[in-house]
Amino acid sequence: MSLGASELVLNQDGSVYHLNLRPENIATTIILVGDQDRVDKVTKHFDNIEFTTQKREFRTTTGTYKNKRISVISTGIGSDNIDIVLNELDALANIDLSTRKIKENFTQLSFIRIGTSGSLQADIPVNSFVLSSHGLDLNGLLHFYQIESISHPAIENAFVKHTNWSEKKAHPIIVSNSTSLANKLASPIVFQGVTATAGGFYGPQGRVLRLALEDANLNNKIDSFSFEGNRITNLEMETSAIYGLSQLLGHHAVSLNAVIANRANGTFSENPSKIVADLIEYTLKKLTA
Repeated sequence: MSLGASELVLNQDGSVYHLNLRPENIATTIILVGDQDRVDKVTKHFDNIEFTTQKREFRTTTGTYKNKRISVISTGIGSDNIDIVLNELDALANIDLSTRKIKENFTQLSFIRIGTSGSLQADIPVNSFVLSSHGLDLNGLLHFYQIESISHPAIENAFVKHTNWSEKKAHPIIVSNSTSLANKLASPIVFQGVTATAGGFYGPQGRVLRLALEDANLNNKIDSFSFEGNRITNLEMETSAIYGLSQLLGHHAVSLNAVIANRANGTFSENPSKIVADLIEYTLKKLTA
């Protein structure tokens, strides 16, 4: 059965609607960054560039680094953008765009997020790296999909009880990373833990400007949560969506974050661009080791 034009939306040149990409434009190893300007900060290390394009906040460059073909794509901010990016990238790999039919042979992709984040734990300092063992979805995106096969009810229910989570909010979902990819990217210098993924930057992350919060103590409850050795190390806006959609679609995913702020002690990196540059070099070396 062919997918309808309203379901798989294509541009006039046959590229996927938002990313402006055709299947030949992407590699099977894909680095995801939030900031479109960070794409060039990654690809400046490449040995050659074969393709680049941009539509809206979605900038893509594909090239090779030490003989490994890699694509780097900016997702913009938030889980809603991740929903666009991962679904369209999977479509490029696993749907025949000319017939709009799902391909018989599945192509598996590997997604590596290089992002920035705020630490929630006093012992995870600014200018360190965090590899997300799990993504904790606090924004509700994954509830629009059939998530029973990827969720961890015991941890989720313990988190709901610990935080006295409001029933008016989407039920939290916790999703693990790709173990094989995580093993490749891990090292003793990298912290590991659960990354909470919020649905916004201000209220959803406990920031107060002129609006009062539904639960002013939620961040403290998140910080103090632990389940069988799993604690919440950091807070950002993309990881759980990447992990959840990757698992549901059959792909690998790992999220690496440069810690530029520590919410526990109120510190901020004096040179955030350097720690991001260091994380980029670390990731590229690990991917090609």
